[in-house]
Amino acid sequence: MPVYHKLGNFPQKRHTQFEKPEGGLYYEQLFGTEGFHGHSSLLYHVHRPTQVKEILRSYSVEPKIAIGKNIKSLLFKGFELKPENDFLDSRKPMLVNSDCIIGLAAPRHSMKDYFYKNADSDEMIFIHKGSGKLRTMMGNITFEYGDYLIIPRGMIYQMQFDTEDNRIFYVESHAPFYTPKRYKNASGQLLEHSPFCERDFKFPDELETYDEKGDFIIKIKKEGMMHEMVYATHPFDVVGWDGYNFPYGFSIHNFEPITGRVHQPPPVHQTFETATFVVCSFCPRLYDYHPKAIPAPYNHSNIDSDEVLYYVDGDFMSRNNIEQGHITLHPKGIPHGPAPGAMERSIGKTVTEELAVMVDTFKPLMVTEEAMGLDDGQYYKSWVE
Repeated sequence: MPVYHKLGNFPQKRHTQFEKPEGGLYYEQLFGTEGFHGHSSLLYHVHRPTQVKEILRSYSVEPKIAIGKNIKSLLFKGFELKPENDFLDSRKPMLVNSDCIIGLAAPRHSMKDYFYKNADSDEMIFIHKGSGKLRTMMGNITFEYGDYLIIPRGMIYQMQFDTEDNRIFYVESHAPFYTPKRYKNASGQLLEHSPFCERDFKFPDELETYDEKGDFIIKIKKEGMMHEMVYATHPFDVVGWDGYNFPYGFSIHNFEPITGRVHQPPPVHQTFETATFVVCSFCPRLYDYHPKAIPAPYNHSNIDSDEVLYYVDGDFMSRNNIEQGHITLHPKGIPHGPAPGAMERSIGKTVTEELAVMVDTFKPLMVTEEAMGLDDGQYYKSWVE
């Protein structure tokens, strides 16, 4: 996150003694990326953050692939995914490649008995249904419908839900999430033509600090394995921190669409980018206003990327029979475009209320067994008149 933020207490000079009021020293931790070159923060712990007492068990969480090399456009009925009590158990990978995992979750309960850390990937969690609080070692963020939560790899966190009716679309990325470079100046400030600004982000604003010893279970995901480890002290023992590497939130409702006289290409909807894929937000907006404009998107070929669309709300004008929670996959190699009749229906329309999240990956996506359990079986034929 290219914004400096701080919470709690820390010494004026980094890498110097920071004394506890009762005597002794707090323990400094660099929470950084890209080998001391990327974004980082400095955290100060009550106890050493390195005290592993036991490794209880390790087990595979590798996605099971149903289609490895895919050329078929597919539609998955996401809301048919059955809810599960546990947050991690509810997370089901749908589409994967060597750069990312795209999945769905429908957790009923908050995380209470354990903490979680993804040691491989930054996470983007999109809240489709539900509200609550993201609790982390660097502070808490309240979330609600339409929020993106960006959680850096290595972050210890818990999800606390207000109700049992929760639906999540998530992406795990081996490359960090950034705001697009073209929206920023040389020092990283978002420019006037950006569809959002720094005021729109949700930063950690509540720091929970626990001085507790005991047995604290942290589930750590690393290289396709889940490791259950016992730490000797509470993982939320940070008294203060500052820097640029921390979790944050952004509401899709704060994205200000860029429109024009004729149809604008998908990059105008871009919200996040990594080195290996982009994330776009399709939001309610005015349609194109040229007198001969065709608001529906033109047919286009996916030559360079696989396109994934997650439908959140409203009437997605380019498709037929799309419902909340549906996911479409348009693989590279074949053209796609509006469903039959959609182009004609769009002419003369002045506004759309659609809400969707798009992920375009530069490497082909494999389809998991979990995803095929939600496949409608007919979508690839939907352009036949």
